[in-house]
Amino acid sequence: MTLFRLGYVAMSVNLQNASPSQTMTYKTFTKIRDPEAAIRKLERIAKANIHSCLRLLKHNKAHDIKFFRLSSRLVPLATHEELQGWDYVSPIKEDLKSLGDYAEENRMRLDFHPDHFVVLNSPDQEIFKASVKVLKYHYLLLHEMGIDPTHRCVFHLGGRYADKEKSLERFIDNWSLVPKGIQKVVMIENDDTSYTLENCLYVCEKLNIPLVFDLHHHLANHNGEAWEDYWERVVGTWSHSPLPVKMHISSPKNKKEFKSHADFVDVEMFLDFVKKVNGSTGTIDCMIEAKQKDDALFQLVEELKEHPNVSMETESTFIWKD
Repeated sequence: MTLFRLGYVAMSVNLQNASPSQTMTYKTFTKIRDPEAAIRKLERIAKANIHSCLRLLKHNKAHDIKFFRLSSRLVPLATHEELQGWDYVSPIKEDLKSLGDYAEENRMRLDFHPDHFVVLNSPDQEIFKASVKVLKYHYLLLHEMGIDPTHRCVFHLGGRYADKEKSLERFIDNWSLVPKGIQKVVMIENDDTSYTLENCLYVCEKLNIPLVFDLHHHLANHNGEAWEDYWERVVGTWSHSPLPVKMHISSPKNKKEFKSHADFVDVEMFLDFVKKVNGSTGTIDCMIEAKQKDDALFQLVEELKEHPNVSMETESTFIWKD
């Protein structure tokens, strides 16, 4: 029997004035005449973002939600090439520690999903170096939170460029250039355009990286293979991880915009997955990637409660009874 835990992404549609992604563009930054004042403003924004994250975690605790994706935009311009000398960590150390302590005290799983510009298989060394820098930024945030950074950042294999197979192998070649400490934060997700579940398994098994299975992406990008035939291998990639298996669940917006996320999750689509993987591992953490964020989770829970084979263990976890 498997315990399924539900989580959601970055923001709440219920909490007011709690955006964890307030930002400042570099153009705006340069318009502030006093460079020190500009830096202090960035730091104030970062502190406000972290405070919003703490509010979000308290909101999650009230609904017994133990799984949450943090915004990658906590510190604006942290990795910008023109601000390389900025020590953005020191001013927010205490704030990050408070956030991490709260998560640990309440046994919450937190992670990140860096943006699409993290491309480790790029043939351009500058893009590769910038990608590693972004991963280091996430590593440092987790470290200062006091959270073990192992398997906390999920991203895609990268671009196809002119030759998909060569690009796949380039990821493997470039992996040896990624510092060991940064390597351990990585999880790989199958994407909806370039790299299929089978492609990702090839890399994950070769490099000992956990694979985050995205059901919606698989339905949008496959070569006729059934994901069920690969599930045992997916679970196997998590055998060395301190964390449970993780997957992403979302539903197509419509047939025409199949790759776009819908506002909510199709409960039947989700339960088809649940039935097929039940019993394959002790716990599966299911990250809801829906436009309505926590409302999508709440609605899914209400629909799950109506199903005769679903037993809700908490407000956001359940088991499937055959």
